[in-house]
Parts: sequence; structure tokens; C-alpha cells
Amino acid sequence: MTACAAVLALAGLFLAAGVARADLQTWKDTFYDAYGVDLNGFIEARNGWRLQNDPHEKDVSLAELRLQLEAGKDLGWGSFGLKGELLSDFVTDDYTALLRDGNFLFSPLAAMDVKMGRQVLTWGTGDLLFINDLFPKDWKSFFIGRDDEYLKAPSDAVKVSYFHELANVDLVFVPVFNPSDHIDGERLSYWNPILGETAGQNFFLDTEERSSFGRDSEFALRLAKNYAGAELALYNYDGFWKTPEGLDPATGQLIYPRLSVYGASARGQLWGGIANLEAGYYDSRQDQHGDDPLIRNSEWRFLTGFERELARDFTGSLQYYVEWMQDYDAYRDSRPAASPARDEYRHLLTLRLTKLLMNQNLVLSFFAYYSPSDQDCYLRPKVQYKIDDHWTIEAGGNFFYGSDDFTFFGQFQDNTNAYASLRWSF
Repeated sequence: MTACAAVLALAGLFLAAGVARADLQTWKDTFYDAYGVDLNGFIEARNGWRLQNDPHEKDVSLAELRLQLEAGKDLGWGSFGLKGELLSDFVTDDYTALLRDGNFLFSPLAAMDVKMGRQVLTWGTGDLLFINDLFPKDWKSFFIGRDDEYLKAPSDAVKVSYFHELANVDLVFVPVFNPSDHIDGERLSYWNPILGETAGQNFFLDTEERSSFGRDSEFALRLAKNYAGAELALYNYDGFWKTPEGLDPATGQLIYPRLSVYGASARGQLWGGIANLEAGYYDSRQDQHGDDPLIRNSEWRFLTGFERELARDFTGSLQYYVEWMQDYDAYRDSRPAASPARDEYRHLLTLRLTKLLMNQNLVLSFFAYYSPSDQDCYLRPKVQYKIDDHWTIEAGGNFFYGSDDFTFFGQFQDNTNAYASLRWSF
């Protein structure tokens, strides 16, 4: 589809949306009366562009039309939810049908819920930082300026929740491994440790596929309890690194090594705000002693944060996060001499500021990551205005800075971008 055709299609969609607005609620009510199904959704146009030249990627970072439809029905004995999308992506020239949610929820016992099917899962206390949340993430969407909801990718899973006065138990079983959508050169340039330089569409990463039922299954467990006004939780995960943190020298493929995680968290009121603590031990089971240079070492991860209202309709939050590599001496001794060495401790600070204006229809937000150990940062300013109950406009940016090309945020400097969107919801 040419750019002109895309613009005409967009104009037609929104014109039809405006004309149909008067009859839409009547149609939705009629559909619910006939079938008992709630329908919601949106049509969105979103465009983004790089703010500097990237020799490995296109200047346009984001150009898409998206239709999302969400349906839900109460079955009496349970309920079903369905959320699907039609996406026209003019950066990759792909036209795709996507299923974000498709699940059944029922209660075999009074104190038990079971949810089966495709669903977005999350837990933990971090704000855009994840320790015990080992569910898949879509980092490409996050870095190019799609809506924040797309950071958390869906899982094909069974979730069982049991509620008891001693503790609430959540158990998640994923029959076949669901990895995160990591940076592989398709849309974003990145530091390629194999080449020893920045790469993009000139070098797509080849990654193994884990698709065997049983052998490639995942398990996640949470025990949660409210005690003295605090939310306490214990976690366990058994599966694989969610991004490829290993290399198979025989095939040259990146691999997902086995991983177990043991963690805990606490969140509660403090000093007029909300404070949180979280920790997790990442047991890299295929590199128990840290002497395999092709697999990521085990590590401890810690997080603490605080959020409070600074003024009316103005909130702020701070977080401190650290990764502590285990068996660091073994890592230093075994790594290739030419490759950049990671620090034993990676420190990260975050700041979030949010201001609501115009009866809370205008939202000004700013989120920043800064790593004093890596000497890099990532800034996410955003402005969102709700025109009425149907129309919303948004603009923002993803700004990357770094002293080196091989640090986590520094590798994305050429991907710095701005974006804007227009959404009609129904």
C-alpha cells in the first residue's frame, strides 16, 4: 500500500467513525441484548520517525493503522474474553491479524479461579522495571513508541488462583515457552557482540526456537498476603531467560538458557506515599559456576521505590535498581579478551513525573532511566489529550544517550525517535 493510499484509507476510517458515532451505542446495545456480548475497541493511526540518521535502519520508525476489537460474555458458569487486532505496518509492509487475549475464566471452587488461554500476565512491584515478573515483554513496541499496553506481551497459559486467609496462591503453567520480543535488528539497531559493532537490518540475529511441550514449559508461582497494611509476596519461576542470553557455538544461534528465579516483595504506605521493595535471585542453571563465557551468569536483582503526590494532580516516583553478577572473577577470566566487560554491579535510577490538567483530560508525563555504572540513560516524555469520550491524541519520544555503544541504553542512540497518534475509541 502506497503512502497516499494509506492516508486515504485512514481518512475514510475516521470519517466513517465520525458519521457512525450517533448510531454506534445503539448498535452495541442491540448486539448485547441479542447475544449478551460486550463489544469495545478502537481505531488508531500512529507514526514515528528517527531524529537522527541511522545507517542500519529506516528513517521512519513507526507507521501503522490498527483496529482493535474486544469482546466479553458472561456465561453464567464463567466468562470468556477476546481481544483481537488487525494491523497494517507500513515500516515492515506487513498486514497482520493478532490475538492479544482469548481465554475462559471459571471457578471450580468458591475460593478458586481458573483462567485458560491467551492472556496478559503480570505481577511484582516495579514501575517499568521487572524482577519477579518473568512474563514476556515486547521491547520493540516499547522503544518505538507504541502504546504502553503493548510492552506486556500475551502468554498462552493456564492461571490458577486460590484465595485463603493464610495467603493467596497464583500458579501459572505455560505449556510451551513464550519468549519476549527482543531487539534483533528488524526495527531497531543494536550492539552485536558477535560482530563487535552496531548492527541492524544488515545482521538479523538468528535465535533458537523452543517449541516442545513439557521440555520447554514454564512454571510461575506467587504467594501473596496482606499483613499490617503491607502487601507481601513470595515468587518462584522455573523456565528460561526471556531474552536470548546464550550462544550455541555449533550453530551460531542465540539460545534461551534455563533459568530459575526465587524472589520476594513488599509494598505499603510510608511518609504519605507508597514504598516498595523487591528482590530476586536469578539462577542461570546452565552456567552454575559463571565460567561459561557464552551464557549469562547467575545474579541477584534488587529494587526499591517510592511514590507520592507532590501537589494536586501531580505525582512523582523514584526507583533504585541493581543487578549483582555472581561469580564475577570466573566471568572476567573466561570472557574473550576483545569483548567489552560488564560491571559486577549495574546500577539504575528511574524518575517518573505525571501532571493532570484540564479536568484530567490532559496528561503530561515524563519517565527517565539513568545508569551511573553504564553512563547511559533513556528518556520517555509524553503528552496525551482526551478530546472527548471517543477521540484521543498523543505525542511523545524515546531518547537514548550513552558514553559507549555496547551498554544497554547506549546501543540504541541511533534509534532516538518521536511519535504521534490519533485514536478513536468505541
